[in-house]
Amino acid sequence: MAGSDPSPTEQAFQRIVAELGEPMLIVTTVAGDGERSGCLIGFATQTSIHPPHFLVCLSQKNHTYGVALRATHLGVHVVPEAGEAIAELFGGSTGDEVDKFARCAWRDGPHGVPLLDDCPSRLVGEILWRRDGGDHDAFQLAPVFAEYGGTEAELRFEEAKRIDPGHAP
Repeated sequence: MAGSDPSPTEQAFQRIVAELGEPMLIVTTVAGDGERSGCLIGFATQTSIHPPHFLVCLSQKNHTYGVALRATHLGVHVVPEAGEAIAELFGGSTGDEVDKFARCAWRDGPHGVPLLDDCPSRLVGEILWRRDGGDHDAFQLAPVFAEYGGTEAELRFEEAKRIDPGHAP
């Protein structure tokens, strides 16, 4: 029931996934009309080795979600451990109110997808399909471009959870 206290199973599930230490990622995109958007995410995984596929999940309440629905490609950036400022920008403000790209260094990547200078490990993927996943939608991507920026550790959920979301949960 919506608004009720979580069940013991839900509480245990939240503790388990919190301990997984998932890396924080920033998804960027551009719609056909040129509108850009980006957000901090924590739900993503590789789904196939051959062919290579990667899945990202976007909150349906997020500005980036609306732009992604009109896009053909998404950029996925690994936030480095020292990237708290870029994580705060893309996770703590909403594209409904702020032009995040006016506040950071970036360049146009393949298919016009913004590539963030502060996140040198990144990929651009063609959106193969989208599925409803509850309060998030899953976007399956086929990489068309990737850059590996080195072995620097990534920012983890534990370090990023202090960021107040730019939109209501």
